[in-house]
Amino acid sequence: MGVLALLWGSTFLWIKLALEGLSPAQVTFTRCALGSLVLLVLCFSARRRLPRDRATWGHVVVAAFFCNALPFALFSVGEQTVDSGVAGVLNATTPLWSLLIGLTLGTERRLHPARLGGLLLGFAGTLLIFAPWGQAGLVSWGSAAILGAAASYAVAFAYMGRHLVGKGTATIALSASQLIAATGLSALTLPIGGLAPVHPGPAALSAVVVLGIFATGITFHLTYRLIADEGATNAATVGYLLPVVSVALGAIVLHEHVGFRTVAGMAVVLVGVGMTRRPPRTRDDASAGVGAGVDSRLCDAAAQPGRP
Repeated sequence: MGVLALLWGSTFLWIKLALEGLSPAQVTFTRCALGSLVLLVLCFSARRRLPRDRATWGHVVVAAFFCNALPFALFSVGEQTVDSGVAGVLNATTPLWSLLIGLTLGTERRLHPARLGGLLLGFAGTLLIFAPWGQAGLVSWGSAAILGAAASYAVAFAYMGRHLVGKGTATIALSASQLIAATGLSALTLPIGGLAPVHPGPAALSAVVVLGIFATGITFHLTYRLIADEGATNAATVGYLLPVVSVALGAIVLHEHVGFRTVAGMAVVLVGVGMTRRPPRTRDDASAGVGAGVDSRLCDAAAQPGRP
């Protein structure tokens, strides 16, 4: 999870640098293509075959849209006007969207006071980052696009955990096939804004290569492994660590201003997310005390849909 957080948290920096010479559609397509190439090499070197049945490929295409093509495009569009550090903070709302989706679909049946408070606190922190009451607030189509990307990740994690993970196909094969599908989906957007001639400099080219190979290919495979090992909901909690990485890299490399309001909003979001991940105490847990009984977090993780 630590390696995944470092790679995933740096994504926002590489996107920002790549946009200096490429359009959002070109960044999205290139990172998907490079990432799928890396995973294909890893898949074949491990002697794993890609899925062959139509049902699996149908689920792969749906997952590729919500987990790759759509959020990748939204992040590229959003970071045209939003700092990379703020993008990482807003992406940390993914677990909050996961909880809301679970409540909507009925998979989250119990919403005890701590989780409800965390949900409200998390979105209050997001509001603090936006600061719609001030002229210098971050309310824009760019920030809305990034929030949409975070929500799309939540939908994708739930879908992947239910329909793809633990169904007999190796995670490296699933991740490779999903990025191949995402490459095809993102190629459909190139006629809209990706065919204009560009002249990217060395920094933009280097950024998009690192973005595709490491922050997309390797990161996506680690995400699939985490979903398989820990469950879809727990995989979303890697968002705890992303804001720290993205804000630090944005400040150090891009000299982005990190104001008190952004830091305070990030802290509130992370506290809220942490509260939503606290499992409720059962009567058995209360009677057994802290030192006895079964860890309810493990029980909660094992009960996630698609848990192998």
